[in-house]
Amino acid sequence: MMESDFASEDKQMLNRNSELGPIDPERARFPRCIVWTPLPVISWLIPFIGHIGICREDGVILDFAGPNFVCVDHFAFGAVARYVKLNREECCKLIEPDSGMTWDDALRKGTQEFQHRSYSLFTCNCHSFVANNLNRLFYHAHERWNVVNIAAMIFLKGTWVNRRSVVKTYLPFLIVYCIGLFLGGSKFLLGVVAFAVALIGWFLIGTYCFKELIQL
Repeated sequence: MMESDFASEDKQMLNRNSELGPIDPERARFPRCIVWTPLPVISWLIPFIGHIGICREDGVILDFAGPNFVCVDHFAFGAVARYVKLNREECCKLIEPDSGMTWDDALRKGTQEFQHRSYSLFTCNCHSFVANNLNRLFYHAHERWNVVNIAAMIFLKGTWVNRRSVVKTYLPFLIVYCIGLFLGGSKFLLGVVAFAVALIGWFLIGTYCFKELIQL
């Protein structure tokens, strides 16, 4: 499903004054939330890194999953493991007296923009898409959302969907580390630490030192 599906459901979208439906993990419905799921391989080594998306007011997940492609209602890497509920009252663009923008209007514009973006894990990824939408909404009264503070918000404030989600996230990590330490000992541990430092360092430097490097 892509933008044509998004537009065809326009009449069914809730307006900004309507009450949201409940969070329903079984139907993958997370109204006005940021959602997270672990990534294969990368999350096995660094379990707080994963794939994220942002949800419309009807709970449908949108996530930037590849070049010129935003998934609609099909989270690219599996079921949601964690989510952060967002407060509409903290979206300054929505509560301005003369603003005609709705939550879904903002997400639609973000979707249209990223359907013409190349995808890169290192420079333009799913976190870029979510940050772009939060900046468009002026969430928390600022436009400084980026891949680093989005990841930190999920890590610090994310709610686990259920116990299975915790197991899904950390069991592969524990298995890989046990095997790695058994076979490689300290060399494996040093290798993982070096990989984590390099990856995290890239995003920190690209976000705060070379601000045009990582796209939003």
